[in-house]
Amino acid sequence: MPKAENSLSNTIGNIYRKLSHAAMRAGRQPDEVTLLAVTKKVNTQIIDEAINCGLRDLGENYVQEASNKISTLTQLCPFTNTRWHLIGHLQKNKVRSAVKLFSVIHTVDSYELALLIDKEAKKIQKVQKALIQVKLSKEDTKHGIDESELLNLIKDTAGFENLQFEGLMTIPEYLPESQLMRPVYGKLRFLRDTLHELGYQHFKELSMGMSDDFEIAIEEGATIVRVGSAIFGQRIN
Repeated sequence: MPKAENSLSNTIGNIYRKLSHAAMRAGRQPDEVTLLAVTKKVNTQIIDEAINCGLRDLGENYVQEASNKISTLTQLCPFTNTRWHLIGHLQKNKVRSAVKLFSVIHTVDSYELALLIDKEAKKIQKVQKALIQVKLSKEDTKHGIDESELLNLIKDTAGFENLQFEGLMTIPEYLPESQLMRPVYGKLRFLRDTLHELGYQHFKELSMGMSDDFEIAIEEGATIVRVGSAIFGQRIN
């Protein structure tokens, strides 16, 4: 095995160990949590190595960057069952491409966007899995629906046949201490649990937590953690 791949394998193994320990501290099973490797700005050779190390869920921020990578990697490893997730803001003019490329779209934040996704998925006879992005930050740069509008969005899209919501996602504002993220992640879990009480049991997923705080997010109930730099190192945005 090449030295670089061996190093990557060790890094991924360490992340899985931390994930497992965090889950067990919360009284959960490690397999309740999906490690989503964020491959933004990572070249296809390294992503191919990561796939060979066992990673299957990959996250991209930009539709065009993902399209190029998916095309290349499909040729490099055509028989690998990888699942691509869109974790960046989705522009309406990119919906058609996104529906063709991604297994899960994490960033649905309006009725208009949901309607477009449903229409495009219907054209290709696909049921598009998605999460609703909730804004729990005061930062203007953060996207997401206000928590007060969450239930309305769910009710308004209940009749969509080609869009299937599976949970909630959030991106908090950066705070210098990872422990300060805990209330935000607890709030998203509370919103999910409230939906369960209202009968929306299919909202199971909580996509929250990144490289610096994914262990805390798991302790607060995360089912998907989005880890990039802790696996691939720092990248230039």
